[in-house]
Amino acid sequence: MGRPTRWVTDTAEGHSQWYVERFRKMAADGADLGGEARFVDTLVAPGSRVLDAGCGPGRVGAVLHGRGHHVVGVDADPVLIAAAEEDHPGPRWVVADLSDLDLGEAFDAVVMAGNVLAFVAEGTEPLVLQRLADHLKPDGVLVIGLGTDRGYATAQLDADADAAGLVLEHRFATWDLRPWHDGADFAVTVLRKPAEEDA
Repeated sequence: MGRPTRWVTDTAEGHSQWYVERFRKMAADGADLGGEARFVDTLVAPGSRVLDAGCGPGRVGAVLHGRGHHVVGVDADPVLIAAAEEDHPGPRWVVADLSDLDLGEAFDAVVMAGNVLAFVAEGTEPLVLQRLADHLKPDGVLVIGLGTDRGYATAQLDADADAAGLVLEHRFATWDLRPWHDGADFAVTVLRKPAEEDA
């Protein structure tokens, strides 16, 4: 594993367990935690292979698994992966750093739902995008949700994605497809790896 992620360096002791319990309570209270997964589900064929990158305690990957997809979830935090394994059996959950990820398999889609790029080690964003692009099949999609106040501008994301060989296909202001505008406080970005005949 490379440098400590900002999830480790920028959060207080016990933050991971607090995060786990927060989402367990939200689920118990009946909160809708499946919006990101529904979005991704519309982009892929039934039974697709999906990588949940920065999966946390597994809420997105679990919904995708429930919809019939073959899911692998990856997170650098073993506390979060342990919670995913306990709460959401079915997907494969892996402790790994996204900046040097090498699962040895390719996916139809990759999703980074929860401001993941804001928590990778500072300066590794281009490496993370490249590693995720390398895990995509030709014509696969990478879907990224990121607050616009998180220090990684959409223009920089677009440049780093282009360097990783990915093409910007869509951008929305919310997971429920509100139109993108420059003043939006959140960006849902859909990037596609060109099909082999287009490469």
